[in-house]
Amino acid sequence: MDANEFRKRGKEMVDFMADYYENVDKVPPMSTVQPGYLYSIIPQEAPEEPESFEDIQRDIKTKIMPGMTHWQSSNFFGWFPCNSSFPALLGDMACSMFNIDGFNWICSPAATELETVVMDWLGKLIGLDSKFMAIKEDGTEGDGGGVIQGTASEAQIVVMIAAREMALKRLKTNGMSNNDIDLAQHKLVAYLSDQTHSAGQKGANIIGCQVHIIKSGADFRLTKRALQAAIRKDKSAGFIPFFVCATFGTTNTTAIDDVCGIADVAESEYLWLHIDAAYAGAALVCPEFRPLARGIERAHSFNFNPYKWMLTNFDCSALWVADSTHLVGALSIEREYFPKVKGASDFVKDYRNWQLPLGRRFRALKLWFVMRMYGASGIRTHIRKHVKEAKWLETQLVEDGRFEIMAPVVFGLVVFRVKASIIAGDTDDVNKTNAELVKHINNDGRVFLVGTKLRGVHALRPAIGSSRGTPDNTALLLQVIKECTTNVIAEHSKQ
Repeated sequence: MDANEFRKRGKEMVDFMADYYENVDKVPPMSTVQPGYLYSIIPQEAPEEPESFEDIQRDIKTKIMPGMTHWQSSNFFGWFPCNSSFPALLGDMACSMFNIDGFNWICSPAATELETVVMDWLGKLIGLDSKFMAIKEDGTEGDGGGVIQGTASEAQIVVMIAAREMALKRLKTNGMSNNDIDLAQHKLVAYLSDQTHSAGQKGANIIGCQVHIIKSGADFRLTKRALQAAIRKDKSAGFIPFFVCATFGTTNTTAIDDVCGIADVAESEYLWLHIDAAYAGAALVCPEFRPLARGIERAHSFNFNPYKWMLTNFDCSALWVADSTHLVGALSIEREYFPKVKGASDFVKDYRNWQLPLGRRFRALKLWFVMRMYGASGIRTHIRKHVKEAKWLETQLVEDGRFEIMAPVVFGLVVFRVKASIIAGDTDDVNKTNAELVKHINNDGRVFLVGTKLRGVHALRPAIGSSRGTPDNTALLLQVIKECTTNVIAEHSKQ
């Protein structure tokens, strides 16, 4: 393929993409293929001779498309949104055009420096404390800064490594020998709640530390008192607390942990405090949500995913640290083939030392495109319309009389279930009926959502946040919920 053919095929592909977005709401959002469907219709080996673009395009339509769950459908309400936008797609195209491997500054100075600037833009946009900025107000380099990770899971692992580095250095400063420090590593304890994302447990598994899962309160929040009790118990058993994760918007219910109280404990116990705001962090572009995040300025690190709810295509996870010393110290490995910039090193960041992989894409471009082409006002409008629709859905469900809201509706997530009083039966019957309701809704094919369990109680959790969604899509969701509820209750009454 030469440049002329690329122009032709590229225009065709852009048309195909635009057509997809214009028509995706016309097809069921959830794929219904069976496991292994693709293995029988795709050749077992790569082709020996070149194949045409037309053949590949035909296979996308006839073989790939049936196996796609359409996350970009306005009728997709599962998990949390995975936003995309045309500005972000254009930024990704530019990223693919340059196709760099930006592991250090010299690989492409513009890639490194744009990421530094864009992460400062984003940090200011969501109201982060100045200590998280890479560039101080006087124009000099700060101790903190932001870096784009692939996902919040990667960010969690990275900061746990940095936290371990900080803890071990403190033990050495306190006079512990190197041999004893090596032995002590397995006594390090990370603190998570039973509502913390699974990435916390995975991070603990990877770095080889202990993990203490703390039961959250009745409102699904991790509290200061519960954290203090867990730490006392572990210290009395000879363990060494070193890390705690507080969540701003949990996956199950978007609960917000007691960040201020947890920060008090983290400071007194020398813990690294990480804030996981993977989904709800995007809401902080709206000033009215910032009082909910009081205390995050005391954290060592903060993370949210612009690809979830801020119009920026996957992957793009924004991580800030207040002081990069421990992060870089833990992840920096020098080799002769990693050239260093001679002379002044201010503003020369080697982001390979801020992440797990060596290589990295020019992901700052799509974030740059989004923030410039939407502007802060456009991003705020995007967030606020979803919160408004979620509040409307909550009101409609309550007014229906058959449903109960299981957690406060703060952002775009509505967690509810059919009331026990509506279902004739015991607790198991109530749970079974609500689980069946999820299946009925998804089998209906007009919308897609997922269920969850809240301490053994089955619930439904539609998340409103599509880039192109309108109130009509939320109204359709409500209609399907009501219709399927009527059918499920009727079936239950026959049993």
